[in-house]
Amino acid sequence: MKRLTMLVTSDGQWVIEDSAEFLAALGDTDPDYDAALFAVKNLGFIKFQILDDSLIEIELHPRNVQLPTLLAVQQQLLSSRAKLFRIKYFETSWLSEITSSSERAISRLAELCAPAFAPLSTEKFLVEPRDYSKLFDDHESPLRPMVQKWRMSFGHFDPTVISFAIKQQLLSRMMIVGVKPRARDAIFRFIGDGFSWTDDTYQLNAIGQRVENQPDKEYGGWVAEFYKSVASTGQPRYDCVTAAIHQPAPGKRRTGVIRYERLLLPWRTPSEEILVTLSSKMLDEDVVAEPLSSEADSSVVMKLARSS
Repeated sequence: MKRLTMLVTSDGQWVIEDSAEFLAALGDTDPDYDAALFAVKNLGFIKFQILDDSLIEIELHPRNVQLPTLLAVQQQLLSSRAKLFRIKYFETSWLSEITSSSERAISRLAELCAPAFAPLSTEKFLVEPRDYSKLFDDHESPLRPMVQKWRMSFGHFDPTVISFAIKQQLLSRMMIVGVKPRARDAIFRFIGDGFSWTDDTYQLNAIGQRVENQPDKEYGGWVAEFYKSVASTGQPRYDCVTAAIHQPAPGKRRTGVIRYERLLLPWRTPSEEILVTLSSKMLDEDVVAEPLSSEADSSVVMKLARSS
């Protein structure tokens, strides 16, 4: 079968490579450069190649792709009879993945093109993003085993994930949160017993409840967005977090200012639900059992962050 190369423009129109329609969409009728590559990297086009009866290759720069372009490619994949799908995408360099499922290719394209998540800036909750890939070489980090397990499992969740966490003594500082694509709620599926920001009664009753519904609802709503982002993009997060978390206390408000490292990993399941695991390492904690103003919360958070 002859190779067929098409491109989808930024408004979702299909054009043949080097055709008059493609050049018109490019805005250059006589390019002296690789026009298709330029359109993919800079204009948000998606390159779609049928290499033979069994292989389709899709090339894109996810951060530039608009929704009409993505939907056009996903619609085409729904009717494809190919057995293999190679996705080439540009981040700081070109990366490549291959799958034998059109449904998985559709899902992965959606993950890659999901809008980048920018956490809401707040004086009470500070987040310092880190490069999770550095954990693979950090033999001292207790978070390293879980990211290795995630990579070796190709992000597929099965019962061995829990047994692995137990073996590595990671379960007590682990949470599992479920996110379904259409529901868009982050739901607690498991909470380890090593978290000091709440009591045993809440940990038991919270299973099946939304992450937002924590004793400190402001913190719950803030942290829930990270779980949703990891689930929608399919990409891990590794952060250092400093947060002032309020807890009920008789006659006064008990505020725990904590600083911890966290690793959020997305796992695919046989259902449409994505499970996001939290593995964490406590760095510092300062509990103040007295009435606090927002300004006081902020000063304690900043002090703890600077002291690190």
